[in-house]
Amino acid sequence: AQATRQSHPRTSKPMQSHAMGLLALALFGFCHAVQGREAVAVTPVQKVIQLMDGMLAKGKEEKHTEQVQFAAYKQFCDDTTVEKQRAIVDADEKIDVLKADIEKYTATAEKLTKEIAEHDEDISVWTGDQKAATKVREIEKAD
Repeated sequence: AQATRQSHPRTSKPMQSHAMGLLALALFGFCHAVQGREAVAVTPVQKVIQLMDGMLAKGKEEKHTEQVQFAAYKQFCDDTTVEKQRAIVDADEKIDVLKADIEKYTATAEKLTKEIAEHDEDISVWTGDQKAATKVREIEKAD
């Protein structure tokens, strides 16, 4: 947006040109004085530019540091992800093996339980036979 300057109704054109000339002279004097001081002091604009350059350099350095830190963290995350996925696969395989072992040992336990029951029955039959034979011998001995 450009500001338009309206002249005051009482101000004449020669007075306006004279005011503009004075303004230009003052600006020239100011610029000349600033140029004379440049060797000695830094202007506020130059100071702002220096500060902004410093901020830019600091920002670039912090960005680089952050990128390096992020790259290291990303590498750590990628490595950890691979390790954890491998551990999950290994654990799943071990779970499958252990489930198969449980089924095998459960079947073996059932088989052995049946065999024990059969042996218990055999033992009780033999014990009964032995008692019967002992009684028969005792009766025969007594006769």
